[in-house]
Amino acid sequence: MYYKSAVEGVVRVDPSRFSEDLKKVVTEELRRNYENRVIDQLGRVIAIQSIKNIEDGIIIHGDGAAFHNVTFNVVHYLPETNDLIEGEIKDIAKFGAFVDFGPFEGMIHISQTMDDFVSVSKEGTLLGKDSKKVLKIKDKVRARIIAVSIKNTKDPKIGMTMRQPYLGKTEWLDEIRKIESKAQ
Repeated sequence: MYYKSAVEGVVRVDPSRFSEDLKKVVTEELRRNYENRVIDQLGRVIAIQSIKNIEDGIIIHGDGAAFHNVTFNVVHYLPETNDLIEGEIKDIAKFGAFVDFGPFEGMIHISQTMDDFVSVSKEGTLLGKDSKKVLKIKDKVRARIIAVSIKNTKDPKIGMTMRQPYLGKTEWLDEIRKIESKAQ
């Protein structure tokens, strides 16, 4: 889910930038240090929205830089269990499919791709034995997040399923809608 949150942090301003506008320098440093990064409690930081407060800096002996306590607003995406996502299949492996849904990439285990026995074809697609449904790279899908671990911010893990009503490949969902509209 997307959030807007107030965050407190410390920004280091190099002595070579002391003559520049402080707010501009702090904004650049915040963007460089936070934007598009995964942070444990925030998820992926999308953007630094505004700076609320910049305290007077403290110069640390031996460094010469000024360190400012800063309060700022960020827009961030924190994946949560039961979130619905729409994304694109980026890769298929023997054990499942990887889905890019913007701020993150998640994995759908082969057993969670469809209500069928699923095998991996020689062409690198997932194939349902009875339903003949095919899932391949670049397919658009809707899935539900069932597990999240972003403790390792360099390698966040997000598990997903498509084995619930109204989840799966976009074409599968279109077929369900057609059947339902005919029934009405």
